[in-house]
Amino acid sequence: MTDSTTSSRPIHPQTRIGHVHLKVADLDRALDFYCGVLGFELTQHYGEGGAFVAAGGYHHHIGLNTWESLGGSPPPPRATGLYHLAILYPTRAALADALRRLVEAKIPLDGASDHGVSQALYLRDPDQNRVELYWDRPSEEWPRTPDGELAMFTRRLDLGDLLATLD
Repeated sequence: MTDSTTSSRPIHPQTRIGHVHLKVADLDRALDFYCGVLGFELTQHYGEGGAFVAAGGYHHHIGLNTWESLGGSPPPPRATGLYHLAILYPTRAALADALRRLVEAKIPLDGASDHGVSQALYLRDPDQNRVELYWDRPSEEWPRTPDGELAMFTRRLDLGDLLATLD
């Protein structure tokens, strides 16, 4: 048996996570959040209980469905499952726009952090799925130790400074 943390053949370096599919209790409420607040575009209704949303004309970044969860409740604490969905924004200004949308919609944040390599907003969607909205700094700006190792950290993100990006 091999060590599960290492592989003699790493995955192709251009491999990406393509999309996430979330079970939701109320499809319209989920669409109001992902499209109405965050600004994703509805690309397709999939039957009566599903929908796909995306950015930039992609077929779908997020699938939403009620097939096994119509009217359901969030998983209880200390249960296994998705920790959070992370949505990568292309620029710091785009992340600031996301923050402005959340403020306007009165969506509370669970937190906001600067990790050195990225800046992130943490919140929950209407079904209590955790969502991270983040922007990656250019890799040449990532913090490193004197011997070149990555040195991520977690510090409070200044939301006023982030919003000032929009001015």
